[in-house]
This record gives sequence, C-alpha cells and structure tokens, in this order.
Amino acid sequence: MNKFTKLGLFTLLLATVVFSSCKKDYESIQSIDDAAIKAYISKNNLTQMIPDPDKTGFYYQATNPTDGTFFLNPDSVFYDITVKSMQTGATYLQSPVNGNLGTYVGYLNSFFQSSLSTSITYNIPALRTAALSLKPGGSARILLPSYLAFGKNGAGPIPSNENLDFTIKTYPYRKQWLFDDDKIKNFLAAKGLTASATKDPSRIYYIVNTVGTGDVINGIESTVNVKYTGRTLDGASFDSNSDGYSSTLTSLIQAWQIMIPKFKVGTKFRMIIPSDLAYGKSGSGAIPGNAVLDFDIEIVSVTN
Repeated sequence: MNKFTKLGLFTLLLATVVFSSCKKDYESIQSIDDAAIKAYISKNNLTQMIPDPDKTGFYYQATNPTDGTFFLNPDSVFYDITVKSMQTGATYLQSPVNGNLGTYVGYLNSFFQSSLSTSITYNIPALRTAALSLKPGGSARILLPSYLAFGKNGAGPIPSNENLDFTIKTYPYRKQWLFDDDKIKNFLAAKGLTASATKDPSRIYYIVNTVGTGDVINGIESTVNVKYTGRTLDGASFDSNSDGYSSTLTSLIQAWQIMIPKFKVGTKFRMIIPSDLAYGKSGSGAIPGNAVLDFDIEIVSVTN
C-alpha cells in the first residue's frame, strides 16, 4: 500500500470518527426525551401508559367512570391539575385548594397562560388530546416530553428542557353552578348547618342569626355600612372589617347586591355564595378562580 493510499484510508477513518462524534454531540431532544420517559415508565412500573394516538411523543393513561359520555371539544370541563418534574419529583404547578380550573375542552391546549402569570400563550395539544379520552369525573396522567411542553426556555417555575409528569382530574359536572351547589351542600352538611340554611332563588344559601328591626334598604343604589368577615370553604379568612365598611351596593359583588336589600338594618346573617355571584372564574387576590365564599355580615346602617 503506497503512502497516498494509506493517507486516503487515514482520512476516511478520521472523517468517520468525527462524523460519529458530531452525531453523538447533536442527538435530538426528541430522542433524549423519549429515552428519559421510557426509563421513567420502567422505573416506576407504569405499565398502563400508552403512546398518544398520533405518536407525537407523549404517553398517557386515562381512568374513567363506568357511565357517562366522552368529552367533546365544545364541552365545558372543570378540573384540577398537578404538574411535577420527572427528574426530581418537585411539584411545579398545583390547582388552588379552594377553587377549581375550568374552560372548554377545545381550549385546554393553552390553559397554562394564567397558571404561569405570563402573557405568553403556550400551545400544548397533549392536554386536549388526553381530555378527549375522558368522561366527566375521569382522570388522566400524562408524561410530557419537554419539546411538547415548555422547551429549552422553560416557563415560570419550570426549567429548561424539563420532562413533566402531569395529572388532570376532571369533575362530573357540565356546569360550574352545579359543581358549586354540591360544594355548598357538602359544606353545610359537614358543618351541621343544612337544617338552618335557606336556599335563595339566586342559589345563595343563607342563615339569619339576628333579625334586624331598623331601616329598610331601598335597593342597590343605597349606601350601606356593614361589618363582615369573608372566608373560603376551608375556613381561611381573606378579608374582614369589624369597624364598619361603607359602599354603594352597586360597587359590591353581585351576591351582596342580591341579599343585603332583603334585610333591615341590624340584621346579622351568614351567606354561602356560589362562585359566579362572587369573583367568578378569575378570582381576586387571595381568592382563587371558581371559589365558593362564606360571609358573616352585619348591616349597621343605610343611606337610601
């Protein structure tokens, strides 16, 4: 073999080594994530996990009630979520204790926007795909590769290139007000208050502790002075005023506008309010979205 042949062979071998090295250095994120997810499935014996129907790269498992019909894109879905790191087990996102999340099934792919307190809309079709495999009351566990989640940039508490273990638990309700009504009835039963509570046609439940004998409140244009304490259903107080707070009723939440004019000055009553008559799906401050609220109210005075 002459020196030129030897040189050519050496060059070919060198090129092969360099190419192999580059190929290893630039292994795709898809193959890296898929290997990590398969290892996670094996380590945790998640034998029920299956690849998604379109083979885009995520795995999931659906658990459903025996009756009911599957969700469709136009349906409302009310749910809780938990999002954990597959690497460390750290919980990145968790639904609020005293509320629940809700949207249309067809919009589930972008629900993370509000959860992460960012103006960016993240498109995660895996969430909608999993929801379409569920009936109301069903749950899905999703193993989501980083490239189908938040990618190399991450988002909020979620770091770069993070594979996620995601759980979505849906509730067996087609309307939020039905869900709220059951929350209230269960709360009253647990507190031994069912017999003493009255359900107003507005769906607010109330208990009168002291019947007032003072002035009548003419309507929502009146200015009232009230003492109050507001709580979520776990008993945590989010606001109170024992000195007296004055406001026109039109500036207050809808439930106060509905109930306070029904009573005279001096009345002390308790009302448990469905979320749509309080702060709705957006919540306010410490009050999460779709939260049922529990108020003690004393009507001190009125200016009609």
